[in-house]
Amino acid sequence: MAGHPGGTPGVGHLSGGVPGGQGPAAGFTGPTLRLPRREYLKIIGHCYDGLPDEACGLLAGRLGPGSLLPEGRIEVVYPTANADASARTYSVDSRDLIRSLRAAESSGLELVGVFHSHTHTEAWPSPTDVRQAMEPGWFYVIVSLKDGDPVLRSFRITDGNIQETPVVLES
Repeated sequence: MAGHPGGTPGVGHLSGGVPGGQGPAAGFTGPTLRLPRREYLKIIGHCYDGLPDEACGLLAGRLGPGSLLPEGRIEVVYPTANADASARTYSVDSRDLIRSLRAAESSGLELVGVFHSHTHTEAWPSPTDVRQAMEPGWFYVIVSLKDGDPVLRSFRITDGNIQETPVVLES
């Protein structure tokens, strides 16, 4: 993984880990974000590669049966360019958005979330993140690179309300 500081690539911290994905942990709201290790490593690598700027990308998965809400498992991560080219804000590049949408649809998947890094702050939605959260059913994943080891957390943001969702790393 280019750009990753020394040590084992991808070693970091997940929020709300629930062994085996057996429902939400106390204080969390479902669905649980289930992230295959290969996709987790793709997110972490892209975040390090984006330094000194914030990095971002899109998450694809399936919707629950008869629902507009994701079932929780991320099938594919699409790293994208940060159109803001900023260490404090991000915007998914519009060409990358279209490319990701087409790739997901061609695989029978839906875009179900977005990820981005925080280079100087905790893995918690900033006021800007909350203002920009337009899809209430999406997962909003934030990776903090503030303290060396990456910290990945997932949230649902609806009408300005932030609810953390548990994260389970799958093999």
